[in-house]
Amino acid sequence: MTKDIVKDKVRGILNNYLQMNNHRKTSERFAILDAVYDMKGHFSLDELGETMESQNFRVSRATLYNTMRLFIELRLVVRHRFIGQTKYEACYNNEDHIHQICTVCGAVTEIESEAITNLIADTKLQRFRKDGFSLYIYGVCSRCQTKISRERNKLKTKKQDNR
Repeated sequence: MTKDIVKDKVRGILNNYLQMNNHRKTSERFAILDAVYDMKGHFSLDELGETMESQNFRVSRATLYNTMRLFIELRLVVRHRFIGQTKYEACYNNEDHIHQICTVCGAVTEIESEAITNLIADTKLQRFRKDGFSLYIYGVCSRCQTKISRERNKLKTKKQDNR
């Protein structure tokens, strides 16, 4: 699906929800939704606020927070709690996620694994209907591994020089 089609669908979901529940259809909610679906990958509330401000649309942190809670409830956004940080991600038409998280630098990378996706799809759960999944794999990224190896080598060299 193209970005415009997805945006139209999520706007429709929000519009219908607000109408059915007698909530106000504010320009802020729709502007935040558009900004979320224009963001690439994971983002924090601060990053979302900065993006909106750069588009000359200022919203309070409370409005961002409350609106994101609504979007999570409507399954338009997913909230991730990575090491020491909360990130959000647009999730319409993109339910399955596998993340690699570096425990040293905190870098988060999304990966695809047909084997894992198929395994979870084939898993039968009792009295539960799966809609999607999010998997977190913790470890050390190659950049941090290289950095750690360099530091170890420096220490070894220093110890040998001191003998």
